[in-house]
Amino acid sequence: MGRGPYEASAAARGVFELAAQAAGTDVARLCFEGPIEELTRTDNLQVALSAVNLAHLALLQEQGLSPSAAAGHSLGEYSALVAAGVLSAQDALGLVALRGRLMQREALRHPGGMAAVLGLALAAIEALCHEAGGRVVVANHNSPEQAVISGQIEAVARVADLAKGAGGKAVPLAVSGAWHSPLIVGAEAELEAAIRAVPFRAARCPVVCNVSGAAETDPERLRANLVRQLCSPVCWVDTQRVLAGLADLFVEVGPKRVLLGLLKKTIPGAAGVSAEDPQGLQAATERVE
Repeated sequence: MGRGPYEASAAARGVFELAAQAAGTDVARLCFEGPIEELTRTDNLQVALSAVNLAHLALLQEQGLSPSAAAGHSLGEYSALVAAGVLSAQDALGLVALRGRLMQREALRHPGGMAAVLGLALAAIEALCHEAGGRVVVANHNSPEQAVISGQIEAVARVADLAKGAGGKAVPLAVSGAWHSPLIVGAEAELEAAIRAVPFRAARCPVVCNVSGAAETDPERLRANLVRQLCSPVCWVDTQRVLAGLADLFVEVGPKRVLLGLLKKTIPGAAGVSAEDPQGLQAATERVE
């Protein structure tokens, strides 16, 4: 992933160099060659995904494109803050490298898991989490009928069984920890200290925040929301709806088209393209022109 922008743009190659400095490893090699077991470790994956996001962003910027609004799902919020001019790419990559290391540490200390629950409304899934007992919460509200639960492995399994009994479907996720849950709260203080140590600038465009689903431009509010984000649910349904009121074209910046798939379920008929390939990049450029 990310080879296209790496080969096409000196600015994109510069992003991978910054990522290597932040991570202390050859991020470009991991992205292009793997091995997949090494790439998908959280301490590597977060900085690798962010490098790919920001490399695609560099291509968009070279085409003269700038956002009317920005948002990123979970880890992607750091890249969205770069797109809005709030964080530098170097600071964002340093933060996500630290975030990955801290989350990996907490996952080893407090093992957990996640599962996507399909076909049930958010309120119903929240009720099942309460019914199941243990430590399990809704981590992501991704579409009107899809949410991700996160917590202790046994509690996640109980919610999955209850969801099936309620007419829904649960799909375990291949993750190494219980992200966006209280199980990783031990990472919060160190990450907060790092977030408070880097400059946040006033946003050039609104950033719709994960924790609130609200658009913000004030740097200190954006900073506070990013601190809260680690263990809070991702309000992605609200985020998409707010974005739809701020712009008329969604451009997914990064690998794959997962967010465009969620967009179709939340806002049917919304216009969206991926910047992952030249065709998507061209489509975005033509739409803006």
